[in-house]
Amino acid sequence: MAENTEQTSSRPSVAILGLGTMGTGMAHRLLSQNGKVTVYSRNSDKRQEFEKAGASTADSPSKAVENADVVITIVSDDAASREVWLGRNGALASVKPGSVSLECSTISPDWVSELGKHFAEKGRQFLDAPVTGSKPQAAAGELTFLVGGQPDSLQKAEPVLNLLGRKIAHLGPLGSGARMKLINNMLCAVQAAGLAEALALAEKSRLAIDSVLDILTNGAPGSPMVKTLSKRMIDRNYDVNFYLHLMAKDVEYAVNLSESVGASHESADAALDLLNKAKEKGWNDKDFSSLIEPLRAQ
Repeated sequence: MAENTEQTSSRPSVAILGLGTMGTGMAHRLLSQNGKVTVYSRNSDKRQEFEKAGASTADSPSKAVENADVVITIVSDDAASREVWLGRNGALASVKPGSVSLECSTISPDWVSELGKHFAEKGRQFLDAPVTGSKPQAAAGELTFLVGGQPDSLQKAEPVLNLLGRKIAHLGPLGSGARMKLINNMLCAVQAAGLAEALALAEKSRLAIDSVLDILTNGAPGSPMVKTLSKRMIDRNYDVNFYLHLMAKDVEYAVNLSESVGASHESADAALDLLNKAKEKGWNDKDFSSLIEPLRAQ
């Protein structure tokens, strides 16, 4: 027992800023591993939930990070990230010397670059480390971290990331993680859009859906994405693993990145168009598998 107590006391203290779907899963995972966790959310009910679960809570990003060895931010977009780090009572002002901060949100490479400059001016360590995986992987500690930044900063963060993930991919200098995450989510959206069209066509063709699913999921198209989303689309189960509006935002960022480097984005444009149609039809706050619904309504 004494050994376990010593191991727990030697673990770095962690601040998690943002308690959406992913931040909530990550915070609960750390608590389940006897981690020392302080959480911040604008939502007071969320803070109370974690206080009951044994976490420390803070009513501002600045207070949340004061004693943290590792700071993790996971929020919705560039604007939310800017507010958490640089806004009123922002976290960067209180990040302590010797700590390392990780931006795990899916944000634009331009914002990562700008934020990195703010950290450098303050003499603090910073990584961009967005994640792949969804709600179940966050809760189970099976995320993949896509990391950009200095290797020594990553080494400092690894004890925490190893509790939260099954894989850490160091992709290069700052901003590399953000670029990889946008490429990943762009492809996910394109696959989802293609799957939605295929299933809508199968339904309108009056094919036996069980046979359709068997062939699509166990044949050449049967990626993990297709296997997961096809059942959700057929069951019309749009409980959120990944919000539709966030996927639309990610694809928009990916299109912007493509334009900045002169890369093609025609298939991403088509996927984004379908996501935006679903948003207009009221599926904004549902799982992104609901992008099939505008096709069913045609």
